[in-house]
Amino acid sequence: MNAIFATNKPRGISSNGFLTQLKRKMGWKKCGYCGTLDPFASGLLIVGVGAYTRLFNYLDKKKKTYEATLWLGCRSETLDIEGVGEVEEIEELSQERIKEVLESFVGEVEYIPPKYSAKHINGKRAYALAREGIDFELMPSKMQVYHIELLHYLHPFLHFKVCVSEGAYIRSLGELIAKKLNCNGSLSQLRRTQEGNVIAPKEGIYPLDLQEILTLEKIELNAFYQEIKEGKKIKINLEGLKKHQPYLAIFEDFFSIIEFEEKGEIKYLLNRMPKC
Repeated sequence: MNAIFATNKPRGISSNGFLTQLKRKMGWKKCGYCGTLDPFASGLLIVGVGAYTRLFNYLDKKKKTYEATLWLGCRSETLDIEGVGEVEEIEELSQERIKEVLESFVGEVEYIPPKYSAKHINGKRAYALAREGIDFELMPSKMQVYHIELLHYLHPFLHFKVCVSEGAYIRSLGELIAKKLNCNGSLSQLRRTQEGNVIAPKEGIYPLDLQEILTLEKIELNAFYQEIKEGKKIKINLEGLKKHQPYLAIFEDFFSIIEFEEKGEIKYLLNRMPKC
């Protein structure tokens, strides 16, 4: 079986643990996922089965959308409710002030990733080092915030929606928002609702249409069907085409992802991928 699915990972289980459950339930032999979600988080996890695990690099993952709840006054080492240290009462804020602060984060934001994150430090996950009590420092990173809005505010819980660049940490963003509101803050809920053009299902899993999720530019190469099927080197007139850019070539019984090198020579990135 070769397919890609949008799945809804529940809260309280790791992405690997959830994939193992799916594998047993569905009888899949080879499968994988892209875009790890922490056990604390829920929502969209894109899962590939069979040969389609090789397509992850060609999916649109530049923008990801989340809904999060920030608990104002809550201090946590993990920046979520799994590591709450103390909670202080703070005065209720105006919605106008909250909206002003949220909107101030649109654009490039510098932040320090949480120590309890999947970042690699000398070959080990940061969260593993943190749990072992090993002291280390994470370098500042940058994320792009494309859009952020207040969904509702029921003091001391601030629920917001945000669209960010790949690799962003919403827990760190929550911490920055709280600091700008002059208090501590940790996430009490986090859900990924969209990745690229894929929307999270409300429940269960559903198959994705490759024509929709592979946003590569399509190219007509039916005249070279046999040569491409056999993986032969061929040359194409580059007029109107770009070098070193992936293109999607779809045939009746398979598809290929290719790019053009100098003098129009084809380089096969993925060849003879089976159609669903």
